[in-house]
Amino acid sequence: MTDGSAEPDAARVVDGRADRPTASVIIPTFNRLNDLRRVLAAVQRQRDGATGEVQLVVVDDGSTDGTAEWLKIQRSRGDVMALSQPNAGPAAARNRGAAIATGEILLFLGDDTEPVDGWLLGHLEEHRLFGSQGEPVAVVGYSGFPDDHDTPFCRFINEFGAQFGYALIEDPGLVPFNFFYTSNVSIPRRIFTELGGFREDFAAAAWEDIEFAYRATKLGLRLRYQPRARTVHHHRIQPRTFCRRQRTSGRAGAVFAGLHPELEEFLGAHRARAARRPSGVQRELLHALVALGEHVPGIVPSTVYQRYLDQAYLEGLADGLHTTGA
Repeated sequence: MTDGSAEPDAARVVDGRADRPTASVIIPTFNRLNDLRRVLAAVQRQRDGATGEVQLVVVDDGSTDGTAEWLKIQRSRGDVMALSQPNAGPAAARNRGAAIATGEILLFLGDDTEPVDGWLLGHLEEHRLFGSQGEPVAVVGYSGFPDDHDTPFCRFINEFGAQFGYALIEDPGLVPFNFFYTSNVSIPRRIFTELGGFREDFAAAAWEDIEFAYRATKLGLRLRYQPRARTVHHHRIQPRTFCRRQRTSGRAGAVFAGLHPELEEFLGAHRARAARRPSGVQRELLHALVALGEHVPGIVPSTVYQRYLDQAYLEGLADGLHTTGA
C-alpha cells in the first residue's frame, strides 16, 4: 500500500512519454470487502475488453475488515492501484484517488455498485460522441437493485428521489445538477481538477457530490444520462434505517445551504424551519404503514412514501440549521 506520497507508477512511461489510459475508474471503499471483490472483478472483465487502457484506482478509507491486506495483493499483481488512508469519508477518498489518476475521463463507482456488461462502453461512448462538441460533459449511469432487494420502498427511493431519481429525468441530454450520483458517474479529469474536486467539509456522505455538480454546471458542465451504463446496487435497505440516512442527509443539507444560500428553497430550508415534528405515535404509525407496504405491494401510495422520507429529511435539516445558526 502507499502512504499517499509521490506515485512514480501512476502511469507507465513509453519512449520517454506518459502512456495515458483513456479512463480511470475510482472506487472509495470502507469495510465492504466482499462487495468490493465482486465490483473489481466486474470492472476488470470490462477493462480487458476495452479498446484503450483503463486504469483502476481503489482508495481504502480506513477499513478494518482485511480490505487493505487484500488490496495489497491485488496491487502486487498489477491489477489495481491501491491507496490507504485513515477514515475520512468518501469525498476525501475520491479526491485522493483522482489526484493520482491519469485517465482523461474519471469514472466514479461505488464499492457496492457492480457494473453489468456495457457499463464502461456506455460511459466512454457518451464522452466520445458528446464530449467533443465544445462543452464538457459528465455522464450519469443507472444503478438498480438486484431482484432480491427490489421492494416497493426501494423502487420508490431509486426512481423518485431520496436515493436516486431516474424516473424524474425528463431529458437525458440535459440533466439537472442534482442527478450527479457518484456511485456511477464519469467526468473529464480536467474539469474535476480545475474545480478542486469534492468539498471535504461535509461530515457525512451526503450532498458533497451534488454540491460539486452545482459548482461545475455553473461553469458550463453539462450532464447527460446514459441508462445503458448500468450497475447493480448490492445494498439491502430497510425503511427505518434509510430514514436515519435521511436525517443525516438533512444535516448535510444545512452545510450545503450555508455554502450556497441561493439554494435554500431547493434544499427545503424554509419548509424545515416551519415544520412541526410529529409525535412518537404518529411517527410509528407512519413507519408501520410503510413497513406493511414491503409485504403487500401496491398498498402504500407514493404520497405516503414521500411524506415518510420528507419528514426524516426535514428533521435532520432543521437540526443542522439550528446548529449552524442559519
